[in-house]
Amino acid sequence: MNRRQFLAIAALSGLASACGSGERPATADPAAFRTELRVPPLLEPAVDRDGTRHFALTMQRGRSELLPGKPVETWGFNGPHLGPTIRAARGDQVRMTVTNRLAEASTVHWHGMRLPAKMDGGPHQMIEPGGTWSPHWTIDQPAATSWYHPHPHGGTARHVYRGLAGMFIVDDGDTPELPSKYGVDDVPLILQDKELAEDGSPAGDVLSGTFGLLGDHMLVNGVHAPFMNVRAERVRFRILNGSNARRYHLVFGDGRKFHVVGNDAGLLPAPVEVEQVSLSPGERAEVVVAFAPGEQVFLRTVPGGDDIDEGDFDLLRLVAARQLAPSPRLPARLAAPGPIVAPANARVRRFRLNGHDAINGKEMDMSRIDEVVPAGATEIWEIENTVYAHNFHIHEVAFQVLDVDGDKPAAYASGHKDTVYVPPKSTVRLAVRFGGFTDPATPYMYHCHILRHEDSGMMGQFVIVEPGTESRVSRTIATPHLSH
Repeated sequence: MNRRQFLAIAALSGLASACGSGERPATADPAAFRTELRVPPLLEPAVDRDGTRHFALTMQRGRSELLPGKPVETWGFNGPHLGPTIRAARGDQVRMTVTNRLAEASTVHWHGMRLPAKMDGGPHQMIEPGGTWSPHWTIDQPAATSWYHPHPHGGTARHVYRGLAGMFIVDDGDTPELPSKYGVDDVPLILQDKELAEDGSPAGDVLSGTFGLLGDHMLVNGVHAPFMNVRAERVRFRILNGSNARRYHLVFGDGRKFHVVGNDAGLLPAPVEVEQVSLSPGERAEVVVAFAPGEQVFLRTVPGGDDIDEGDFDLLRLVAARQLAPSPRLPARLAAPGPIVAPANARVRRFRLNGHDAINGKEMDMSRIDEVVPAGATEIWEIENTVYAHNFHIHEVAFQVLDVDGDKPAAYASGHKDTVYVPPKSTVRLAVRFGGFTDPATPYMYHCHILRHEDSGMMGQFVIVEPGTESRVSRTIATPHLSH
């Protein structure tokens, strides 16, 4: 139920009069949020003799109840819908075994991970039906909330929409004392919107219209109209916008303030107090929320004015126990990674987002290398959006937003990121730090993370090479997937 539907019902019973003159709109009927929130299980690794942590994922079909009492076919990792949470620490050697039990080829991209291009899981690392892919790397990045999802070119929107997504949490020994009991006071929230048919099955065309599909049913961790029992005074929510196109403006129903402690790629230098956080597809935020014993409050999204953020929806009912476990005070300072500062002579690269299917006038071509970057470089990337809403994701890197049309980003969005919202007819400037993994023949991607746009060709490719060799790198690579 969204709030417009509720207010229409409330009007018939005389309950809506208080909502008409500047007061905060009424919340949905709490009784409608009666399904307990499902917390994705942690994926337990096998540990090899050399200490390598081995995680096994299987892409498979199954049946889930997206609407209560209406089981339908869905896709998931290690289960019928979504996937388990992978958790590893900086310094860990990890090996993934990804088996494809679907009837079509797919990939698994480690969104937010700093790793070699051959392990990235982009459209060049396809896993055929019945096949297995075993990427491996050493985790060497700050504490962060990342995620994994398919990335087959032309098919990402459909595969994610069917349910293939999961979180990947990176821990770091320097992380301060933040809530960290997984599923208790450290809780992942995967936000997705669906258009559901009467039988409860995902409906609609994910490649239709300008943006693809914007659904009117909100799911949190795959659950429609969920509630969560809060058992601690403070809860850390790791929020992922796992939707195909929707942008969320997240608030609490009572207008309470809360603290943002992390962006996509790491913690902030200090907690930032806010009343609202906005996330476009692929973006993440870590927030800490304080609760009082016995209270109830809704997490909701409110509408904006940029086409992909229409609608006013309640997402999750939070019910605090009458006795809450004590939580430590929020630290005044956090173990944030250092600022990303571009040198005075930094290379400036400019990207123009054209319509919904091209960057710099070119549709995606998997055999074409668009940019060649020296390893370890820090550059300035300018993303110009000439039309309607877009966002921009760069594989492998961490960046900081310098400005949006000349204005500094909101304080809560000033940390390390890998995905950024680019408002209509605006230019966003980024300070981008590249890693040290070199491979002149295997590219990383940059693209709009509105999945209809990505699948339609709004994506480019770059390789990272040894400094000084840029001019000798071929701009064409051999691939069986010759073009968009």
